[in-house]
Amino acid sequence: MTILFVLIPLGLVLTGLAVWAFFWAVGDGQFDDLDSPGWAVLADEAGATREERP
Repeated sequence: MTILFVLIPLGLVLTGLAVWAFFWAVGDGQFDDLDSPGWAVLADEAGATREERP
């Protein structure tokens, strides 16, 4: 029963930290463009040959 006095505040702190991190990421622009990085992976580099690629 006494473990609840530790786990409940710890859970609330971790939940608050996760909510803060989410809103920080949204405000910092982490979710602005979700499509372009995926398409950039598929695009070939201009002029690069197979030997030049890592």
